[in-house]
Amino acid sequence: MDKNSKILVVGHNDVIEKSLFAHFQSQGYRHIFSSSQMGLNTTIQTAVYDFFSQNKPEYVFLASTRSGGIEANQKNAGEFIYHNLESQNNILYASWKFGVKKLLFFASSCIYPKACAQPMKEEYLLTGELEGTSEPYAIAKIAGVKLCQAFRRQYGLNAIVMVPATIYGPQCDTDLAKAHVMGALIGKFSKAVKQGEREVVIWGSGQARREFLYVDDLVDASLFLMAHYEGEAMVNVGTGEDIAIGDLAQMISGISGFKGVIRYDASKPDGAPRKLLDNTRMHKLGWKPKVSLKEGIKKTYNWYWGQLQSCPPS
Repeated sequence: MDKNSKILVVGHNDVIEKSLFAHFQSQGYRHIFSSSQMGLNTTIQTAVYDFFSQNKPEYVFLASTRSGGIEANQKNAGEFIYHNLESQNNILYASWKFGVKKLLFFASSCIYPKACAQPMKEEYLLTGELEGTSEPYAIAKIAGVKLCQAFRRQYGLNAIVMVPATIYGPQCDTDLAKAHVMGALIGKFSKAVKQGEREVVIWGSGQARREFLYVDDLVDASLFLMAHYEGEAMVNVGTGEDIAIGDLAQMISGISGFKGVIRYDASKPDGAPRKLLDNTRMHKLGWKPKVSLKEGIKKTYNWYWGQLQSCPPS
């Protein structure tokens, strides 16, 4: 890719799409397209074909067009599987039909089995039952992985697949009805501090473990793979370290200055017990993350606190 390359970033106005788009803009790339900013409905085949035929993108970053945390997955299962399947099908086919040079597909760590051996290696895909709360979304992402591999084999489409850990950072979703766990916790503790609340309730037991990747590292890894990787096999991208949700809550509580009580609602689901990626393949390629968890949380919390302070009183 160079500054004159035509680049399409597909998402749902989420942290991945916003951050990639902002990176390319800040670096002076001249032809950057964002599906959300254009209002491109990627589930409509004719709309996708019209865009590709008129604009001829050369490089495509294909992220989720619908995603969220446990609650969002439970409430919007049909939307999540339909929207991602349709969007993936249309974007990948158009990428082949209109001669895209390279496509990077963002999968998700939820594609691995619920009881997967840890850390999760790429070859563990489809070796066990999926975690129930995210199964429809995970099936859509698995289909996307297989579509990339099949189009590479049959049509020669240069499609590669990244499996990132849970992404967080400025611009991440903090709406409790939609957010992943990091955004939800930052939103809860920020609002508790601002409103003087004495209790924060966390879904689940607090014992489930998750791995997190700061969004600047995600952008850097995406550019690295686009420049240096040509393989069919998926590539896990994470930090190699995970944390219990209870410990994560304590860390965010300390950063926020919250002085109240943290209570765990064990009637709510934990999701998968653990999702730690094996990052050996990415490390062998020559890439490692730079931002520590505590540093990333501080940056994300400060961004959200600034957003919260600018909001008018309800």
